[in-house]
Amino acid sequence: MTESRKAATAARMYDYYLGGSHNFPADREAADYVIERYPFIPEAARANRAFVVNAVRHLSESGIRQFLDIGSGIPTVDNVHAIARQIHPETRVAYVDIDPVAVAESLDILDGDDLAVAVRGDVQQPQAVLDHPEVRRLLDFGRPIGVILAAVLHFVPEHRAAEEAVGTLVGSVVPGSRFIMSHSATESFELFTAAEDVYQRRTSTPGTVRTRAEVERLFTGLELLEPGVVWAQEWRPGVAVEKVESPRLGGIWAGVGSKP
Repeated sequence: MTESRKAATAARMYDYYLGGSHNFPADREAADYVIERYPFIPEAARANRAFVVNAVRHLSESGIRQFLDIGSGIPTVDNVHAIARQIHPETRVAYVDIDPVAVAESLDILDGDDLAVAVRGDVQQPQAVLDHPEVRRLLDFGRPIGVILAAVLHFVPEHRAAEEAVGTLVGSVVPGSRFIMSHSATESFELFTAAEDVYQRRTSTPGTVRTRAEVERLFTGLELLEPGVVWAQEWRPGVAVEKVESPRLGGIWAGVGSKP
């Protein structure tokens, strides 16, 4: 087993939170450490996944035919291309992740799919992602793109760097493009030391949390679609319909923006 398989990664820990099988003992050990201190984590992860599914379906129904999913993890159940192609069978999807094992497994899953690709890339180096030959080959940057930044910007600790990364992506797509974003909430993780410590010590992607106002700032340059930035469990196109029993346990802020 390679060293990359021995070390925990954020992508495979997330897969474990979702109940997936694409993870290793180090991932499960690290994830269990976080869950012990924040028992709502698996529910928040499932809520985040449901948000992405709802948002992708909404964008597809709105006419988006191509997606750039940065921080994609492993596209297994409820993956972007499967959801989008229920509406438009020719939808193209470029998956990007920093974890080489996640990319390798994604390529195995996508083998034979000419309309989807997985490449290695870092959200903190967005121009390199945009310039990747496979991304450029697959996606038409002269047409609207659905950019997905789901549960990835909380691995960019410096807020200015996160804003700059989003700004670069916003500046590189045409009007009508949409941004699906979600982020761990300061309001839920008031004592973040346990989760922060495990990501810093055991993975290459140290994490952070942000307030609702800080997440809203990440949508600078975009028009927020209704219902705005809300708990992932609440997000529905146009209206918030489901209330979280305890806001502190929501876990994830979520929203969708459109480039004017």
